[in-house]
This record gives sequence, C-alpha cells and structure tokens, in this order.
Amino acid sequence: MNSTTLEGGHVAGGENTRFIILISLVATIGGFLFGFDSGVINGTVDGLKAAFGSDAAVTGFNVASMLLGCAIGAWFAGTLADRYGRRTMLLWSAVFFLVSAWGSGIATSSIEFVVYRVIGGFAVGGASVMSPAYISEVSPARYRGRLATVQQIAIISGLFAAFLSNYFLARFASSSLAPLWLGHEAWRWMFWVEILPAGLFLVALLFIPESPRYLVAKGRQAQALAVLTRLYGGVDGPRKQAEIEASLAADHHAPRLSDLLNKATGKVRPIVWIGIGLATFQQLVGINVVFYYGAVLWQAVGFSESDALLINVISGALSIGACIVSMLLVDKVGRKPLLWVGSAGMAVTLGLVAFAFSTGTLDAAGKLQLSDDMGVLALVAANLYVVFFNLSWGPVMWVMLGEMFPNQIRGSGLAVAGLAQWGANFLITWTFPMLLTGIGLAGAYGLYTLAAATSVVFVMKYVHETKGKELEQMEG
Repeated sequence: MNSTTLEGGHVAGGENTRFIILISLVATIGGFLFGFDSGVINGTVDGLKAAFGSDAAVTGFNVASMLLGCAIGAWFAGTLADRYGRRTMLLWSAVFFLVSAWGSGIATSSIEFVVYRVIGGFAVGGASVMSPAYISEVSPARYRGRLATVQQIAIISGLFAAFLSNYFLARFASSSLAPLWLGHEAWRWMFWVEILPAGLFLVALLFIPESPRYLVAKGRQAQALAVLTRLYGGVDGPRKQAEIEASLAADHHAPRLSDLLNKATGKVRPIVWIGIGLATFQQLVGINVVFYYGAVLWQAVGFSESDALLINVISGALSIGACIVSMLLVDKVGRKPLLWVGSAGMAVTLGLVAFAFSTGTLDAAGKLQLSDDMGVLALVAANLYVVFFNLSWGPVMWVMLGEMFPNQIRGSGLAVAGLAQWGANFLITWTFPMLLTGIGLAGAYGLYTLAAATSVVFVMKYVHETKGKELEQMEG
C-alpha cells in the first residue's frame, strides 16, 4: 500500500492498515451474500416451475421478485443509515438474509416464495449500498478503490459459490427437481446453503465499529474520535475528524433527503443524476440475464442442464479473475478509463452474441439450434462480455457510488442511486422471459448491445474521475 508497516499493523503516521482491511472484509461478506442470493435462483427455475405450476410471466416474476425488495431495501437503507448508522443497517441486512434463506426453501406457493424473496431483497438492497459506503468511509483515499473493489470480488465470489453449490447439489441428486436430504428437493437445499454465510455475517458485524463519518454527522464526537484514532492513529485521527466536521459545517450536521436539491436552483444536483446514470446503465447492459437465467439461456441453445450449470461455474471463475485485475488497476489508471473500456468491450461482445443467436433455427420442440461454429462464438463472446463487465462496470460502479457523493448527501445519494439500480435490474430480469418468447435471444441481446454502446457516450461526457480524492473533497 506504498507505506511502511509498523508493529500492530500501523503504518508510519499511525494508520492501522490491518484493522482497516479487516473491518472492510467483514463489510464485504454482505457483498458475498448479495451475490449468493442473486445467483442461487439460477439453478432453481425448473424447481419453481414444477413446484408452483407457473407460466413464463409468473416464473419471471418469481425470479425478479427479490429485486423489488432490493429497490426498497436500497432506498430505506440509504436514508435510514443517516439516522441509525451504516453498521446498524448491515446488521438488519444479515437478519433478513437468514430469514429469506430459510423461507425461500420452505415455500409451498408462489405467493409465499415471493414474500421470502422480497425479504431477501431488503437484505441485498441494504448490503449493496451500505457495504461500499462503509468501506469508503473507513478507508484512506490512496487504496480506497482497491478495498471497495473487493466488494465486487465478494459479490462475484457469492455468485460463483451459488453456481458451484447449485451444480453439485443438482448433480448429487441427479437433477434440481429430485429429492435430496430429508426428502426435500435439491432446489430447496440450494436456498438453505445460504444460512451458513448469513450467520457468519451477523456475528462478524458485532465486532466492527460504526462509520466515523456517521458518528461525526450525529454529533457523537468522542466516539468518532475513538474510531478515527484506532483507524489512523493519534495524530491523523483528530486531523481527519476536523476535516469531516469542516465538510459538514458548510451545510448542516443532520443530513436529509432535501440535500439532494441545489439550494440556489431548487433542481436535483448534477452528481445525483450521474449516480442514477451509473446505476441504471450497469443493469441495462443485461448482465443479470446471464447471472439469473444462465442455465435457462444455455439450455435454450441446446446444452444439457448439467452442462449449463457448469458453464455458469466457468463464468463465475472468469468473473473473479476479472475483478482481481480491476482491483489492481482501479487506483492506478482510475475509474473512468476502466468504465469506458468496459463499455466498448461489452458493446462488441454483446453484438457478437446477438449475431450468433440470429443465425439459429428452431427445432420441433421450439429450442434454438446453433451450428457448432456459432455455438462456440456465442459461448466465447458471452464469457468475454462477462469479463469486460467485471473488469469495469461491475466493481467500478459500486466504488464510485460509495465515494462520489459529498459527506452531506452520501446516504441520500446512495438511496436514490440504489433505487434506480435495482429498479432497472427488476425491469431487465422480469422482461427477459417475455423477450425470449417475443423477439428471441438475438433481439434481446441486440437491446443490451445498444445500451452498452450508449454507456460509452455517457461515461465520456458526464462521469468525473474520483481517483485519489479524499471523501471531503467530493463536490456535487
């Protein structure tokens, strides 16, 4: 981290690097659960159809229902975090993860399943905005991007763990529909596996401090000083507290939703619109179609259920590798270059996937059949698309949302951006089964290609670099 580590994990100047990394890693368990809860649905779609007798529209809603909870969870976690704290919202997320994991597995109807998935959505939405916010608020500027990027690695690791768990459970039981342990079908156990990491998250959160920037904003100066001194040492801790107080004194100490409006014009601050744009474009490129419907997608072009689940595992491994590369680059080359390179790469690879699917023909059962060459092209291009996404928009969007807003509006800004992100996620996820039967895979991926190409223009024109800036330097 470009500094000399001293005894106890402190660096020259008093910074306790080990402690900062440790509490940041605890926060990223929320990202792992975010990924696991999002990815576990991938292997359960056939089970949901069989158990609840649902058609394409109802199945799409069952899959997407969690995302409604995510939008609500992100909104309320962002706004309530300014009142009750970042750590408190993460604790509630952990509880909701536990309830959802258990309930989704015991559900006996679509309605019951949707209720538990929405509860899980509260957890995912809360963790999605609070984990990066917490990490940003305890980390020094020079390696804040790397620590925040670990959040995306955790998300992808959670997805990968879900894909791997789904694959082995389905393989062990012979299919996701077959009974496994205690007479319950394998798809139910896919949900119950999540109880273990959710329990770990809940316990670990009890041992990390509250965000010092929240404590300063609430006027709890003695507690803030204690946390900042533990993070940055006896010299830099008080100095950092003075900087935070100064950044808040320019406005008022109690953050509120109306702070998102420019006092002079009465209009929404430009930084809020940029946050909404980043959050929305991350979903409009269609990444969660791959994460949520990967097994369905690959079976639709002729792969078996086992092969489709294995392709998901490979995609997950590639995603983790891409996130690690992003972590190594984000504090060196910056956020903006990674975003526009990722946008361009996704536009090209999505276009190739759409082209490959456009050459297919339907068999007697209505399944799309590709030639061997086009099948290989679709598979390779789709995995390259996943790599480009996780090299750029996957981690960098969360890095930027966690750091780009000024202290005064960070909670409210994250609430609005999180609501937009999960709203777009719901729209893309819910509509995919209908697009699949309406305009086909080629048409659906053509729309995602257009969104990726448009995002290049958005990044170049509106996104501002935040590399190396302290949170107190952010302007909006």
